[in-house]
This record gives sequence, C-alpha cells and structure tokens, in this order.
Amino acid sequence: MTIYKDILQSINKGQKLLAVLIDPDKFSLENTSSFIQKVNTSVATHIFVGGSTVEVLMTEKTVQEIKKYTKLPIVLFPGDVTQITKEANALLFLSLISGRNPEYLIGKHVLSISKLKNSNIEVIPTGYILIESGKTTAVQRVTNTRPLPRHLPQDIIDTASAGQLLGLKLIYLEAGSGAKEHLTAEIISGVKKELDVPLIVGGGIKSKKQLNVVFDAGADLVVIGTAFEKDELFFNELRQ
Repeated sequence: MTIYKDILQSINKGQKLLAVLIDPDKFSLENTSSFIQKVNTSVATHIFVGGSTVEVLMTEKTVQEIKKYTKLPIVLFPGDVTQITKEANALLFLSLISGRNPEYLIGKHVLSISKLKNSNIEVIPTGYILIESGKTTAVQRVTNTRPLPRHLPQDIIDTASAGQLLGLKLIYLEAGSGAKEHLTAEIISGVKKELDVPLIVGGGIKSKKQLNVVFDAGADLVVIGTAFEKDELFFNELRQ
C-alpha cells in the first residue's frame, strides 16, 4: 500500500493524521532513540524530514537513524534537491504555488529527476502554499517569494483550487516554521470546502487545543515541528 493511498483510506475512515517534522539541521542524532520513542507513543502517524536549509548528506543520515527506531512512514519534506534520499518512504514533490519564482514551481523539480530515476521512493505531487505568519520565515528567504496575505482568504482558496486543477494530489497550507499564530479556522475551512484532495496544515501549532481547532476546521493532516523542538513535553499531551 502506498503512503498516499493510506492517507486517502484514513481520511475516508474519518481519521485525523499527525506528522512530526524533523529538521536535520536542528536535530541531534544522538537524541534519536529517546525522541522517536516519544513519537512512537504519541498519536503521530507520520514523520516528515526536511528543512529550508540542510547540510548536504544530513537528511540521509537522519532518515537512516530514525528508521532504526520506528515503523512509521518517513516522508521527505525537502527544501532543496540535496535533501532527496532513497532511504525515505515517500517524497512530497513540492510546488510553491503561492509564489512566482519559477525555480520553485518547476526548476528544482527538473534538477531532481536524475536522483528520482534511480529510486523507488513514492513521489507525491504537492501544492505548497505559504501564508503570512507575522514574521519573515526561512521559506521566504530561501525561495525569495512572498507569502499570501491572511486578510485575503479568497486568494488562498483560489490558489489551492488552482493547484488541485493542475493535478496536485495534496495541498499544504503553511504558516511557516515558528509562526506566531497558526492559520485561522476561516482559512482552513474555506480551502477544505473547495478541495477533493487531502489538506495538510502546518505552522504555529503549540498545544493540543490549537491542534484540535485546526483539525475541526478541516485539516486532514497536521504537521508540528518547532513546538516539539522547543518542548518535548508537548508529546505528553498527545499520547495514544
């Protein structure tokens, strides 16, 4: 069963999914065993690995180490071609449809083909939409693109709909790493109503209460990273 089909089946059953995002540049490999043990005993269903800027080979080393301690699917969330590794189960093939930089709409994807040809990794076309979060994010700096304004929800909804019509299989709404606030219920529910594909939401979620708000608004899969980096006790709120 592929990762994408598994996501679809879970959604059809009414299950909500949670991915723990691990940034190799901020993650201590020596801490892998204890950290992943917390992930395994939580309600997390996936592990995402990636970051805006990651040292060459660190993604592969991180994935290899994580695999020693979990059977959860490991999905790449790459900020660059150098973060692609065949060691993972799947890859979010991210197209930054909120921006207009051709490198992140198609350029980087072309450069990745030589790596993907020699890999059995599952590739999932994903529309990535960056939304303003009250601070300049690493994604903004690296991609040289502007996020969509929060006060224009229809622009966000239309962008997500356009991504779906282009054939993208996932839509990912991102407030950005360390966002001051998570996306509003209005934005999430507005996008969800227009989609037939799964909706991922990430950024600014720091508590179980906020997580539930995002789920209730319509997110099918929620991604949490910074909150766990800063306070692993957050896992205690999310035990199975």
